[in-house]
This record gives sequence, C-alpha cells and structure tokens, in this order.
Amino acid sequence: QVQLVESGGGSVQAGGSLRLSCTASGFSFSSYAMGWFRQAPGKERDIVAVLKQNGGTTYYADSVKGRFAISRDNAKNTVYLQMNSLNAEDTAVYYCAAADWMARWGQRGPLKYNYWGSGTQVTVSS
Repeated sequence: QVQLVESGGGSVQAGGSLRLSCTASGFSFSSYAMGWFRQAPGKERDIVAVLKQNGGTTYYADSVKGRFAISRDNAKNTVYLQMNSLNAEDTAVYYCAAADWMARWGQRGPLKYNYWGSGTQVTVSS
C-alpha cells in the first residue's frame, strides 16, 4: 500500500522556522522525484519545491527562494522541507507528492505526480 505521510507542521510566529518531513512507503522512493506543494485558504494548490531522484536538480517557487530548502534521504525514504523566515503568507496546508522517472518535466517540475500525502497544516502568526 502506497503511503506518503507528512509531519512537522504546526503554529509558529513570523520569522520562525519549521522542518516538514514526508515519509514514503509502498513504492521505490529513490526512483521518484519528490515535490512539496501548499494550498492556502481560498487558493489553489501550488508547487513550492521539487527535488529529482538523485537530489541533483531542484526547483523553488519564487516566493520561497532563499528561505526554504528541500532535501531527501533515500535511505530513510524521506523528503524534507526546511522553512526559515516564515511569514503569514506561508500559512497553508503543505502536501508532499511523488512523480516517477517517466514523468515529463515542465519549468516547474514534473507535470504529473503519481502519489500524494494528506497534508500537514502550517500556520504563521504575525
């Protein structure tokens, strides 16, 4: 059974940091590109960061460049999102997703993701 389980969300004051984790099971994690998405209230879900299978290529949304960092540990089947200098605009539900090696890539990462987590809430208070 395929699972992506996010953790590490919570409430933090503006300027603070959080590290999200997403642990995968039920598929060959190291063969999948991993992405983090977020959905704020009343807005569409949007890409935050993407990391290729070998960790060599990344994409970051302009709004998080220089503040967020995506990384992965293939031995632990886990992808991370380190979030620093958080502000109220970062408040959202954060999702991780997995795209297999056959996925076509656009400018913002894979065009299709095979698996999704259920999300973790991040709330930043000003």
